[in-house]
Amino acid sequence: MTGSDFLRLQPSTAPARGRTAWLTAQLRTAISDGTLGAGTRVPPSRELAEELAFSRGVVVEAYRRLTEEGLLVTNRGAGTRIAEVVTRPVPSPRASDTPDPTLVLHLSEGVPDLSAFPRSAWLQAERRVLATATSRELGYADPQGAPELRKQLSGWLARSRGVSVAPERIIVTAGVTGALSLIAQVMRAHGVSTCAIEDPGADGNRRILDYWLDRLEPVPVDGEGIDVAALAATDARAVLTTPAHQFPTGAVLAAARRRDLVAWAEQRDGIIVEDDYDSEYRYDRTPVAALHSAAPDRILHVSSLSKVLAPALRIGWLVAPEAWHADLVRRRWATDLGSPALPQLALADLIRSGALERQIRRLRRRHRERRDAAVAAVREHLPRARIEGIAAGLHLLVLLPDRVDDAALAERAAAAGIHITPLSAYRSTPGAPGLVIGYGPHSEARLASAIATIGRLL
Repeated sequence: MTGSDFLRLQPSTAPARGRTAWLTAQLRTAISDGTLGAGTRVPPSRELAEELAFSRGVVVEAYRRLTEEGLLVTNRGAGTRIAEVVTRPVPSPRASDTPDPTLVLHLSEGVPDLSAFPRSAWLQAERRVLATATSRELGYADPQGAPELRKQLSGWLARSRGVSVAPERIIVTAGVTGALSLIAQVMRAHGVSTCAIEDPGADGNRRILDYWLDRLEPVPVDGEGIDVAALAATDARAVLTTPAHQFPTGAVLAAARRRDLVAWAEQRDGIIVEDDYDSEYRYDRTPVAALHSAAPDRILHVSSLSKVLAPALRIGWLVAPEAWHADLVRRRWATDLGSPALPQLALADLIRSGALERQIRRLRRRHRERRDAAVAAVREHLPRARIEGIAAGLHLLVLLPDRVDDAALAERAAAAGIHITPLSAYRSTPGAPGLVIGYGPHSEARLASAIATIGRLL
């Protein structure tokens, strides 16, 4: 089969791996540029699959993705058509399987496949909210967060993270960054102006804490997570850690170190800030429970759904010890009266309806495929590198031979149109060179092409 009459699609241009992403991108582009107008009927999946000589599953999955994005609608007896109201997005380079060398590819972004945002489910949730919201819900929101969202988050945290907390103890924030900003300000009010951080660790977290606090104490990380003995050697009374999936190494905090960390907090009269940033994604291991339940009176648990839905929503949450709760709520009120209520109510609807959990299952499958493609490409094109942190999350840590200057390699990659973050950028002290490769937003073919380029540069 040489082609299809529909959009003059040429299946010979599709990669052997990634046909679904290729077809999705072709249809998305045709919708966004007006080639397929609102109301246009697309071919039945069986017919288009036969024309393209693809399996029917490829077409069904492409249609499903576009339906989730709100670009297609399916009516019984009327087939599948282009949605009447289409946002007409500008095609993203991440949606394409044919890399454009003139575009910069951001390979270290810690975000999911944003093209998979459940637009249709979100629109339906917003419509239900607007149809049913009471006058009270449309008024000034509780600075602690919409009660309905806190109720849904309470159940969600219990069943997904093992965090048993009443809705009254949850504070809705502007993402994890908003939560850390609140914590740092209240920390100072409690007489704590120094915080220990993981080294290497997330640069964004480091910058926000550095803005509010007097001093940060870097603490080394190894294959078992943060080094608690090294933490105890500092004078810090607070520590920020990522125990379920350390960023960027991917290490899980070992059971013995969990106990040691809680004991450190008790002995030091200290506080542990637990950033549970991407716990939804796990591929080759059983779920790792949140640390919070080990010492609720010592641990501030923060997280968001930026890695599942989209960072643009700016919705996160914070669970704090009782002694800190009231101060945090007052600070939230004094900052901006709280987060916008309508997106909170829409998110509560997604959780209540089960749409959020379905989205997580879909993304987990898709990201596993992309992780596998990235791992295979690294093994082929950087055979002397060592890969770590692949059992969960949205990124790989690629450790390079000792003689390699990872910052210089990143500069050469940038000149070739690939933005990648060297491991040294996440460190406060010297250490092994490496690269952090985020695979969430990129197709298998694009990942393979970019990693091949890095291999040639190395």
